[in-house]
Amino acid sequence: MPPHLTTTTSPRPGRRHARRLRRATAAAASIGVVMLTTAGTGHADPYAAPVAVPKMAPSTLDVRYAAERGSIEKALKTAEKVGDAPRQKALGGFLQPGRHFLYFDPRGRGRAIEVIGDLTRAQRVAVLVPGADTTLSSFDKRGGKPWSTPGGGARAVYVQARAASPEPGLAVVAWLGYAAPKTFSGDVLTSDRATEGAVQLRKFMKGVHQVNPRASVGLLCHSYGSVVCGRAALDGSNSAAWKQVTDIALYGSPGTTAWSASRFGGTARVWAGRGATDWMEDVPHVRIFGLGLGPDPVSRGFGARVFDAGGGGHSDYLAPGSASLRNLTGIALGHASEVTRG
Repeated sequence: MPPHLTTTTSPRPGRRHARRLRRATAAAASIGVVMLTTAGTGHADPYAAPVAVPKMAPSTLDVRYAAERGSIEKALKTAEKVGDAPRQKALGGFLQPGRHFLYFDPRGRGRAIEVIGDLTRAQRVAVLVPGADTTLSSFDKRGGKPWSTPGGGARAVYVQARAASPEPGLAVVAWLGYAAPKTFSGDVLTSDRATEGAVQLRKFMKGVHQVNPRASVGLLCHSYGSVVCGRAALDGSNSAAWKQVTDIALYGSPGTTAWSASRFGGTARVWAGRGATDWMEDVPHVRIFGLGLGPDPVSRGFGARVFDAGGGGHSDYLAPGSASLRNLTGIALGHASEVTRG
């Protein structure tokens, strides 16, 4: 091949090196080699099972908030006793004034559901469903990017909404209601964890319907959380509670197991976005014999409304000041006309 053709068709060294790094990261995530695990160590879990709480209803929310706060206090004492420093720090943050948890389970890697805003009076409810490697210890903080966590991300959306309107009529839920898989595990290659999570998400949506049947709902589904949302939509779109869902946003998604957005059923708008430097671009989007998670949601064939997710990476979608946060907040509010397309 002539030299002049070689220089015009080959990527620049810097871009080629960056792409190799991204492919290496993606390969590690998709292969899911298990090197370390906390399961099967033979040690009994020191944390207590969740307390019994009444079903979700307008009259029971305060009771649930108080009961779960008591559970968090008890779990903090256990963490102090067993020397679980990361859990101590996280639970201490949970107990800050003004925080409200509808559900809390400290066993294993933990589960928690936090509400920001007034769930009973909201005109709009946004439910943030996180992805892999989300635990109680990382519910609020992960490295130097608090917005990449369920709690921090939910607060980022709420603050963004209030910046546009002091009374946006929005409640945001940070929903860690399932056992999120580890990135470096075989679980991220299948929909098994998502299927279990989808059952819990649909159950939670019934609770939201009981608390506030007039509110419309937007689902913000990050990474493996988009698999959870996809499974929930595939299996529950005909329920009365699910009919409240008007928008489903899939971002940083490895796939949803659905072959197209139309398979979700119902009338919800399905959105998809991926940051320009998100390594998820290089994950194989296949599904064979139950392995893999299906087509890329930002691909033209999937049929989602692709929104501008900016130039950020996999953990940057809810970063303050970003195009992705602005658009995801617009989706959360149901303001489809304000969402810029990608």
